[in-house]
Amino acid sequence: MNTILRSGAAVAEISSLGAELVSFRRTDTDTEYIWSGDAAYWTGRSPVLFPMIGAAAGEAVRVNGEAYPLARHGFARRSEFTLVETSESQAVFRLSHSADTLASYPYPFHLYLTYTLSGSTLDIGYRVENPGDGEMYFQLGTHPAFNCPIGGEGSFTDYYLEFEQTEHLERLFLNESGLITPGQSEAMLGGDNKMPLNHEMFAHDALVFRNVQSKSVALKSRQSDRSVTVAFTGFPDLGIWQPKNAPFLCIEPWHGVADSEGFTGGIQEKQGVISLPAEGHFTSSLMITFN
Repeated sequence: MNTILRSGAAVAEISSLGAELVSFRRTDTDTEYIWSGDAAYWTGRSPVLFPMIGAAAGEAVRVNGEAYPLARHGFARRSEFTLVETSESQAVFRLSHSADTLASYPYPFHLYLTYTLSGSTLDIGYRVENPGDGEMYFQLGTHPAFNCPIGGEGSFTDYYLEFEQTEHLERLFLNESGLITPGQSEAMLGGDNKMPLNHEMFAHDALVFRNVQSKSVALKSRQSDRSVTVAFTGFPDLGIWQPKNAPFLCIEPWHGVADSEGFTGGIQEKQGVISLPAEGHFTSSLMITFN
């Protein structure tokens, strides 16, 4: 089931499957900003990554010495959420633990996604609650895919990413299993805030950055005034990705990254893991704005 939100400037559509944003469209020009999900490249559009980001070493997480099989990026993106509240401009979705989730992630939880549309900005609030009586560990990430070129104007190489702040970013590399390769990195920004884009930079999977200082990243073109900005709070890490020669780009604020090759630790030792005490909660947000 899909839920539609409207403002004077935009229409947003969210699927109950994964509480996934499947469309964000500007009404006056009918410009669509979110990738269509064409299986020729990638069926996703804007999945939520929970309770894990990327791949786990051995395709499992370890809790109290026991291994639990968990698929890449976790199970939330393929789970049916409950629509708990809706209005013309806001919708709240919830996913809670079940017998199926406890078999791969042995923690009770509630995950809420709240979509609020105002003008040309879509705010997505994330809230994770721990209803259990012990400590809970998880990672949380976003994965929105934006059409690029926007509106089909120009070519992919006309575009660049503009960071809010000057950055010194070292890219981490992923192996064929999606695990981080220790000791291998590449400088992508050295005291600048603009990163030109080309297809070849994604030949070795996603660009993975830890501890990004900026709180927003804009996708802009040298040939067009159309742009989209992704602002975020509570997400210190960042992934940038596209499949080979795809007509879209994913800008993915994360809290945590994939395991490194050879990692054998418990879930509480994963990079960027979030710890919640009993009855605790964690919040973060993502805001998507078109110019």
